[in-house]
Amino acid sequence: MNLVLLGPPGAGKGTQAVKIADYFSIPHISTGDMFRRVVALKTELGEKAKSYMEKGQLVPDEIVIGIVKQRLDEADCQSGFLLDGFPRTVAQAEALDKALAAQKRQLDFVLNIKTSSEEIIKRLTGRRVCPTCGAVYHIIFKPPQSNLLCDNCKAKLVQREDDKEEIVKKRLQVYEEQTSPLLAYYSKTGKLKEINGGKAVDEVFAQIKAVLTK
Repeated sequence: MNLVLLGPPGAGKGTQAVKIADYFSIPHISTGDMFRRVVALKTELGEKAKSYMEKGQLVPDEIVIGIVKQRLDEADCQSGFLLDGFPRTVAQAEALDKALAAQKRQLDFVLNIKTSSEEIIKRLTGRRVCPTCGAVYHIIFKPPQSNLLCDNCKAKLVQREDDKEEIVKKRLQVYEEQTSPLLAYYSKTGKLKEINGGKAVDEVFAQIKAVLTK
């Protein structure tokens, strides 16, 4: 089964990706993991990607697509894959379709985990982390036993910069602007499946299983 997973930051995409990959025995391929891997291996494409990342620049499409194509050629992807974080643009989606067609393959489904902005803001702005041991809490869903102190090492919990409300809103705006054309592209193919991400983790996964096992 060949899948693409879409969803805004805070929609629970990472959690569901792990569940999907485990249940259907397919590799979970995230853009970040791919980049780190090819950079560590010092491949030609990895070195090119590294030169852009070190300058804080976006890696050009042709390099990203080349890295994705190499990954999809590997043995563990021959029975299926779950792409997470790619494609991000219509141009990348078209290039992915072309690359798969050359291998006589195609995407089966594109899952879009939809969650309201209000819910995402509540999830992300309520997150607190321990600067000492890295433990993660949430002031509503997973509060520490003692007010804003880590259960493990008693350090004072902090809010990450990118979890502050104004930053979260900007991230959501960028995602919406970037992804809307991509959703329209996949909607035309009939492969886009909308998943309600506002429910509990197991309920969200039950929706995904229902779509993928029809």
